[in-house]
Amino acid sequence: MRPLPEPCTERAKKSSEPNQEPNREPNRESSRGSSRESSRGSSRESSRGSSRGSGEEQRDAAEPNGVSPTCDVTVPQSAPEPPLPRGQWGGKYEFLLSCIGYSVGLGNVWRFPYLCYRNGGGVFLIPYFIMLFFTGVPLFLMELSLGQYGAAGPITVWKCCPLLKGIGIGMLCVSTLVCLYYNVIIAWTFYYLFSSFQMPLPWSCDARGNAALCGNGTSMNTSHALSPTEVFWNERVLGVVHSSGLDDPGPVRWPLALCLLFAWIIIFFCMLKGIHSSGKVVYVTATFPYVVLVVLIIRGATLEGSLQGVAFYLTPDWSQLASAQVWNDAASQIFYSLGIGVGGLLSMASYNKFDNNVIRDTLIITLGNCSTSFFAGFAIFSILGHMAYRKGVPVGKVADTGPGLAFVAYPEALALLPGSVFWSILFFLMLFMLGVDTLFGNMEGITTAVLDEFPQLRSNLKHKSLFLALLCFSFYMMGLLLITDGGIYWFTLVDSYSTSFGLIIITLFMCLGISFFYGVNQFCQDIVDMICRCPPWCSKVLLYFKACWIVFTPFLLLFILTYIFIEMYRTPLRYASYTYPQWGRGLGVCMGAVCCLQIPIWAVVAISRETGTFRDRFQKAIRPLNSWRTNDPNISSQQQQVEPERVEGPHTITLTDVDFTAMNWEAASEA
Repeated sequence: MRPLPEPCTERAKKSSEPNQEPNREPNRESSRGSSRESSRGSSRESSRGSSRGSGEEQRDAAEPNGVSPTCDVTVPQSAPEPPLPRGQWGGKYEFLLSCIGYSVGLGNVWRFPYLCYRNGGGVFLIPYFIMLFFTGVPLFLMELSLGQYGAAGPITVWKCCPLLKGIGIGMLCVSTLVCLYYNVIIAWTFYYLFSSFQMPLPWSCDARGNAALCGNGTSMNTSHALSPTEVFWNERVLGVVHSSGLDDPGPVRWPLALCLLFAWIIIFFCMLKGIHSSGKVVYVTATFPYVVLVVLIIRGATLEGSLQGVAFYLTPDWSQLASAQVWNDAASQIFYSLGIGVGGLLSMASYNKFDNNVIRDTLIITLGNCSTSFFAGFAIFSILGHMAYRKGVPVGKVADTGPGLAFVAYPEALALLPGSVFWSILFFLMLFMLGVDTLFGNMEGITTAVLDEFPQLRSNLKHKSLFLALLCFSFYMMGLLLITDGGIYWFTLVDSYSTSFGLIIITLFMCLGISFFYGVNQFCQDIVDMICRCPPWCSKVLLYFKACWIVFTPFLLLFILTYIFIEMYRTPLRYASYTYPQWGRGLGVCMGAVCCLQIPIWAVVAISRETGTFRDRFQKAIRPLNSWRTNDPNISSQQQQVEPERVEGPHTITLTDVDFTAMNWEAASEA
């Protein structure tokens, strides 16, 4: 008896729905039906039924070009094109150098030395290293482990806990704000670098236009007179003297606009091929600053008054340990220098091999970064001590925080050195290398997040290049506001609030979410699965990290967050003598709030997508998707394909040719 043909409409419908999950149950029925048919002597129908029930891909292979033998209807191929595989680092050292370059940035040169001598000199190292080992290192390991295990960017990686997808969106917002203003610093660096090719330096007392500002060949040491470096910084570079505040930005400073454009062009070409291009660039950008620091330390040690600067840098003031400001500064410096919570670390780790020893990398990178900060302080203060000696003022009067140290105090110190042009070129070239490495990491966090969410961009180099070009151009256009006459006021606003309370809230929820929703024991087991060939000490040190993730790190983050809110309410935001208006501070608070509000917004979205009571929805939203462990080679391919995604829907039964042929043979046998 001839088997009944499957209706053409049903065949076309199934062909247009590739990889449908309800086919899993019929597959098992199909195999049983196939064996039953073979026992009755119909090998042809058995193989045909087996091919029908084995899924869309096997069926397309059995029926080329989508043509059904029982129906003269041509159905287009429905198998989707497999996405281009994610790349991996070309070598072990590319990842290490990229992370070191990302962590070791401008903050190591200008921010750490200033905080050190403002908060008791050498005694500042005590809260600094306490915060490092109880907040910095645990959170650093958490980000690297998440990215490496999931092989995904800051957004997609939260398939481990869909409720917390907003953390990835928040990281993307923070990274966007950081990229917006960070490349402006590189533009300033380019301006100083190009100006350093003049003899004499335009901010030195030897320059013809600075004769009225200097006395006896050195900067005037009266407190009310501006030095040539301050005049060059405020008038020639920033143009801030022509602006009255936030509401008076003034025109764009076109020399800086060209420097900013040049900086974004460099970033574009260095990141054009992703980690395959930026991974090669870091061999130069991550190592060159260390060469310059060694040269500057050797040169600074030979200058008169250098020991005075080093002594000022290291002399402890034990009374400072009782101040909450010291502990807050130590924690903020850890976050600022390690780059925690902005998605860069997570994205770079996602290109690692699965069995990479993430604990070893964490210890190397974090300790290397903090050692660099301490090491850079000797280069900075040996030369600042010489400048204090030449000017006849205390060391504390010649150093400042933020851009003031890198673009006012240090250029003035360089102008006092023999061969000042050479040292100035070397110093600002070092600042460029430090800044561009950090920007690589932030941009990698943004691009990886987008490419993982839209994998079709990854498979087309033209579309990927166009996306990167539009991203860089958008940042350039938005950055023009920060290089107007009043741009420094906007720069300070974005800098103060982009990595403030919003970043702390994001990292706090990341720590709590992984520890209590995903499960700290499961997370530690995931790390053990990745470093299975690690020495025994690796698994033992996880007990320390587990205690930090559950108790110490959340407690310290809450302390920092409380202090930030108290200071934000009590202390007005200032730049030099300008006090920010209330609406300006409100705008800054909105920047930080937009970043951290992504967490509850996307949590509500995740819960609303589930079914059942609120408790059921919540439990489903914190349960990992089944595709979360597809990167784990320890899980067999059969285990991975049991349930590619969690799909809620009505139970259905799909009939295939096997069901009809089985019925026919049974009827024939009864006859």
